[in-house]
Amino acid sequence: MSSNRFTSDPKRETLYVDWPLFGELSRALALKVSHDFEPEVVVGVATAGVVPGAVVAAMLDLPFHSIIVSRRYQAATVRETPAVLSAAPAEVMGRRVLLVDQTCNAGDTMRLAIAAVVNGGASEVRTAVSFRTGAYQPDYHALETESNIVLPWDHESIVDGELRTNPKYGPYSD
Repeated sequence: MSSNRFTSDPKRETLYVDWPLFGELSRALALKVSHDFEPEVVVGVATAGVVPGAVVAAMLDLPFHSIIVSRRYQAATVRETPAVLSAAPAEVMGRRVLLVDQTCNAGDTMRLAIAAVVNGGASEVRTAVSFRTGAYQPDYHALETESNIVLPWDHESIVDGELRTNPKYGPYSD
């Protein structure tokens, strides 16, 4: 669910994640991974998995790369199912890989990313997400919730040089 992080399911509550919570979840995820897996490289699923993936990689002192698996072809076009839009990084060949995304619901995006990394020659692949929001069970997750997730970099944007609430999530306030 990497590029479709906020689903407008009115039956679900919305969890607005601030930067401190994001940091704590990334730290918890890195600690969980470090207890029983020794990855050699971390791959973040673009776009939402890049930020937590880079943080986890930094905390584990590992190289970081990304792969694009998205529901978007262009900014205005959204697909029903995700597609792999870039090849797995060459650095996964023969290595133990930790694949990181921000959220995971049905697992469609994660399954495509796993297949791409396995096809890229990874010797072992494990998955990690900050938020497990549905039935798919990644190897590691920091928090399980049924809420819609709004990430800090989605909730606020810079408009006219000022940090403001993204209009998708409410009116701008001065």
